[in-house]
Amino acid sequence: MSHSIDAHIGRDHYRTEIRTASHTLIADEPEQNGGKDLGFTPHQLLAAALGGCTNATVRMYADRKEWPLEAVDTQVMIEHGDNFDTTRIHRSIRFTGALTEEQRSRLLQIAERCPIHRTLSGDLKILTELL
Repeated sequence: MSHSIDAHIGRDHYRTEIRTASHTLIADEPEQNGGKDLGFTPHQLLAAALGGCTNATVRMYADRKEWPLEAVDTQVMIEHGDNFDTTRIHRSIRFTGALTEEQRSRLLQIAERCPIHRTLSGDLKILTELL
């Protein structure tokens, strides 16, 4: 399975249009980094991908099991070492609903299996070519 986006930047400092066949969003840098703060930073987009995938994966599982999950709230923080030599992603998840401790524990295990989590923690290779 593959997923594709197109990213385009013109002469604007750091404002990048990111497109799929049916959606467009803007990535930018904050003003203190020379951007205009018109959209998410690239790291915020990465964090958003993990948070969104986590919530959707947990929701799908709970719905399939017909568990009383009312809401999932996920906070993702990305921290870097000096010169980006190390990266740590911290994810905090809150489940709202009349769930048992066993159900909460199982939902936490399911969160670990969301596709973005598995992508980021798996054998990741980035292949770059010049067009």
